[in-house]
Amino acid sequence: MDMKALLKQLVETESPSHDKSAVDRVGALVREEVLKYGADVKIIPNTTTGDHVVARWGSGEGGILLLCHMDTVFPLGTLNSMPYREADGKIFGPGVLDMKAGIVISLAAIEAILNTGLKRPVTLLCTSDEEIGSATSREYIEELAKKSALVLVLEAALLDGSLKTWRKGVGAFHVHVKGRAAHSGGDHEKGRNAIEEMAHQVISIQKMTDYSRQTTLNVGVMNGGTVSNVVPEDAYAEVDVRVMQPGEWERLESEMQSLTCVLEGTKLTVTGGLNRPPMPFDETAKVTFEKAKSIAKTIGVDLTAGGTGGASDANFVAPLGIPVLDGMGAIGEGYHSEREYIFADSLEQRKKLLAALIQNW
Repeated sequence: MDMKALLKQLVETESPSHDKSAVDRVGALVREEVLKYGADVKIIPNTTTGDHVVARWGSGEGGILLLCHMDTVFPLGTLNSMPYREADGKIFGPGVLDMKAGIVISLAAIEAILNTGLKRPVTLLCTSDEEIGSATSREYIEELAKKSALVLVLEAALLDGSLKTWRKGVGAFHVHVKGRAAHSGGDHEKGRNAIEEMAHQVISIQKMTDYSRQTTLNVGVMNGGTVSNVVPEDAYAEVDVRVMQPGEWERLESEMQSLTCVLEGTKLTVTGGLNRPPMPFDETAKVTFEKAKSIAKTIGVDLTAGGTGGASDANFVAPLGIPVLDGMGAIGEGYHSEREYIFADSLEQRKKLLAALIQNW
């Protein structure tokens, strides 16, 4: 396989999450590739985002599941200002790191394994909505994971090549304050300023952050009001939440629902939920990593472990008690930005590592 040629083709097939037809074009390319290697292919139809693609080699349970996603955060047309290019040992382009390179590495590793003989079943699931929460793909991720001995997630590695053996859980709260509109000059005292009330709430919410528990809350979006000479009747805030410790989401949910208004005549509504549960570096994770490290040594790789506050589809697998390793993809940086790149030589390096883990697990 010409890994760079396939990567270029995938990157230049732009696939923003909310554009079904665009993501489906990547899905068609993936289907074409896996059929070259004799896979049994299933397309899972989807109406809201792109269809999911499942490719399988071998039969039975207790195999290896590879997780990839085909969608990116970049809108159509990004290639005009951020073209695929290679320079100074790096490959740039929208979604090259997150995670078109992961798809290429998966396919290249499977090709290498098939050339030497498959020892256990391998399933590749390429989803279409990871960047927007995996709402339609989660059930398939969990269903296939439960039948697997190991799940390998092809998200990018840490910059030093470390695997991601822990990730924080991710949730969100949506806060709405209802006040009372009034003319800001003639009837100011009759109004109830929703933005003022929200300001009190923002301070309370931010104080719920507890670094000692690895818990953070971030009021990242606020809006409200209409024009400056009207006392604002409505204000809204969106809160990003990251948790690592057991019970933290439940604590925060209780505290958020216990918030009370400071200004008389205003009303507060809080909604939200936990999108991805935490993926702690627990005993299962430790045993899984140590086995992977031992296998990696046989091909001259000194594997190291790390983690991140970001989440992935691995967060859905960890609570099931299934061994999972994340960060099996390319090495690079600049996620979700015009600086996104991978180190070109990491394609071959990670292919060899992935193939070794699949064959020797």
